[in-house]
Amino acid sequence: MKILYAIQGTGNGHMARAYEVIPELLKYGQVDIAVSGTQCDIQLPWPIKYRLYGLSFIFGKNGGIDFKKTIKGARPLKLMKEIFSMPVQKYDIVLNDFEPVVAWACNLKRIQAIGLSHQSAVLHPKAPRPTKKDRLGENILRYYAPLKKSFGFHFKAMDKRNSTPVIRKEIRLTKPENKGHYTVYLPSYSDQNIIKVLSQFPLIEWQVFSKHNKERVQYKNIYIEPVNKDRFTTSFVNCSGILCNASFETPAEALYMGKKLCAIPMKGQYEQQCNAAFLEDMGVTVIQDFEKDLDRLNEWIYFEQALCIKYPNNISDIVENIIYNHIPQTTNVPEMAIN
Repeated sequence: MKILYAIQGTGNGHMARAYEVIPELLKYGQVDIAVSGTQCDIQLPWPIKYRLYGLSFIFGKNGGIDFKKTIKGARPLKLMKEIFSMPVQKYDIVLNDFEPVVAWACNLKRIQAIGLSHQSAVLHPKAPRPTKKDRLGENILRYYAPLKKSFGFHFKAMDKRNSTPVIRKEIRLTKPENKGHYTVYLPSYSDQNIIKVLSQFPLIEWQVFSKHNKERVQYKNIYIEPVNKDRFTTSFVNCSGILCNASFETPAEALYMGKKLCAIPMKGQYEQQCNAAFLEDMGVTVIQDFEKDLDRLNEWIYFEQALCIKYPNNISDIVENIIYNHIPQTTNVPEMAIN
């Protein structure tokens, strides 16, 4: 069986989830990988069949998306060419993690693709939303990579098609410790802005992973280094708390390990506002203005209690369900794939 797995390459969360999804897909046949986007720091250990420019949102340095750079970096003609030339019709099954090129190619060629993403769950009627409605943000989530059938992941399961998060194997197999430092990943803030805030807390060791720095530097109690998957995991597993954007994978892993979590949603990013609303409902600290709400940050550092949720490892069952319920009847599935 031939499987196409398309992954959104803006940010690192989609690629981190792919580390767990791809080995499961390989049990069922040949897997070709398509990745689009320009903002990812994680590299996959499997060959990528289709490297696509796609449609990326560029992180800014003041807490949100840099819309000028995003618009300047857009290549609409290239995007259309990639969509029309994508050979989705030659695959038995197409899976899509919020990737626009393959999603639109499947729509135009009337090929059924199955969503396997966090964004699918964000759109669920039971998923919490921010108090302020954002129709534009809702439509971006709905039409950026539109799919008729989807399996989603969120901080809590909402039905059979919307499950709990995929937790990386490195996190599941490692015993968390508390070595006293705090791990920071805020890619939408410049190093200067992060230093300005964190220097107000000189008794804390801050280990900051930066998209804006190519070498390791130290500013008093603040250590800044480029994003590296292995080093980040080591810091994360041994931290006292994690300070990060209101993304999905990193907060979910923090909850799984029982780490103190403070989430800061990116400005103008509706998906993160939705995540923040869900986390707040669960009792997690959410700060809307990182640079101004120092009292709330101080309260989180010194008084907040961690929340621990042992999410089940169900990605194997989810992939098996997709394969056996959505492949054409004429397609052969290898016997070795059956659990």
